Amino acid sequence: MKKSLMPLASLAALMAAQPVAVIGSVRADAGGGDVAQLMKDVKAQLDRVTGETNKTAENALKEAQKAGALTAETKTSVDQLLNQQGVLQTAFDKLEKHIEGMDANHLELEQRLGGKRGDGGDLRQTLGMAIAQHDGVKGFTKGSLTFTVSNAITTGSASAGALKVPQRETEIVGLPRRQFFVRDLLSRNTTDTDLIQYARLKTRDLKAAPVEETTIKPMSNLEYEEADAKVVTLAHWIPVSRQAMDDIPQLQGEIDNELVYGLDLTEENQILSGDGEGQNLPGLITNATAYSAAYEPEGSTRIDRLRFAMLEASLAGYPADGMVLNEIEWALIETTKDNEGRYIFANPLGLAGPVLWSRPIVATPQIAQGDFLTGAFRVAATIYDRMDTEIAISSEDRDNFVKNMLTVRAEKRLALAIKRRAALVHGSFAVA
Repeated sequence: MKKSLMPLASLAALMAAQPVAVIGSVRADAGGGDVAQLMKDVKAQLDRVTGETNKTAENALKEAQKAGALTAETKTSVDQLLNQQGVLQTAFDKLEKHIEGMDANHLELEQRLGGKRGDGGDLRQTLGMAIAQHDGVKGFTKGSLTFTVSNAITTGSASAGALKVPQRETEIVGLPRRQFFVRDLLSRNTTDTDLIQYARLKTRDLKAAPVEETTIKPMSNLEYEEADAKVVTLAHWIPVSRQAMDDIPQLQGEIDNELVYGLDLTEENQILSGDGEGQNLPGLITNATAYSAAYEPEGSTRIDRLRFAMLEASLAGYPADGMVLNEIEWALIETTKDNEGRYIFANPLGLAGPVLWSRPIVATPQIAQGDFLTGAFRVAATIYDRMDTEIAISSEDRDNFVKNMLTVRAEKRLALAIKRRAALVHGSFAVA
């Protein structure tokens, strides 16, 4: 078996690289001195020895391949290099742990000194510490002491003020809204067209009478006329940016509610006071019969006048089923008292809805103060809903697309047919 010897010059050089001085420095200087520089030196020695070890290992591998085994000298050299490498690695690990410990101590010191003022004042203290260490307390015997804590944590901007987080309510506080009930007094139906036609009795001449046998019976006359009610559209819209709609979750619901409220407000006004011209509905008041006061005695009150208005509707063949009053007028009626200060009919503790003469009252500011409307509402008029309230959002409106804007539109379609004008009586309290 042939053996190949490792060059003696290389072995001598490796032996000379033994880092005895460096290892000694680790033991002597780990507690002080320039630890970072020492760690760099050990790292450099470790890298050099590791390189030489790798090179020697390669040569030993080649020697073993050629000769079939390593010489004793080569094996000893490799063992020494591996031993030196292990010692250096251990020294490096110790230095690394030492530096980590120094960093931890440094961090703790910084935290402890975090409350130290820039002018070199004392560390931040608790109130108890400040009192216990105060010179006045140490020499205190009797009387009173006043302490000023100059470094207390407060809600000021220079202390803990930035930590305060206000509570944010998502509810949007809106403006007041009115209630709508006039529609509820009327008959309601639906339609799938834009025009409602119906026949209305124009003339009624009834001649019924007792007759003798074989005589000609009297002839009555009924005359009808054609009437119609057109469907009108109530609508409005509002612009809003795409970003606002996306970033404010409750905004869309708030806009929808406001737009719907606007439609209902306009509908109420149209149902009561529309003149029927153009795209206006024919209003109840516009088509009502004027109150004549033919049966009202002198000195009557508001309550009396409403009762006699109901009488006129009943005499016309349409017993009243409700009343519409201004809210102020209704409040005046409810608070009417007798000569002894007792409420005439109202009960402040009553839970029943607004009722007068056993008829429901709709109090609304949509009718002028001082006016009233009574009659048989269900037979007097019918609402035909063509389209319920619809909310539509679109970016295809003028230059919305390039501006990243949205148009939110609300609309509804309906018709109002006034079928029996005599069933409605409209008047005023001015002379009551």
